[in-house]
Amino acid sequence: MITTEVTYDELAGLMKKAAGITVDPRELAQDPDAPFDARGIDSLGLLGIVGEIENRYGRSLPPDSERCKTPRAFLDLVNNALKAGA
Repeated sequence: MITTEVTYDELAGLMKKAAGITVDPRELAQDPDAPFDARGIDSLGLLGIVGEIENRYGRSLPPDSERCKTPRAFLDLVNNALKAGA
């Protein structure tokens, strides 16, 4: 069972790396329900983030991961999947 969680800091770094969007991790944590598209992340950018997480943790994420609309929903889904060993 994995004990590590993807954090808002890590998500902000992945947004920069995979989608080229710079976001302050504190902003993500303060307003986790603001939609990704309001921050300039489209479905393709989110797919890139999913791929980075899958590579980093060596696990596949659920197919609906790239359909999450907000950072909170995304981190909840990803962290639950990682903890469950999905």
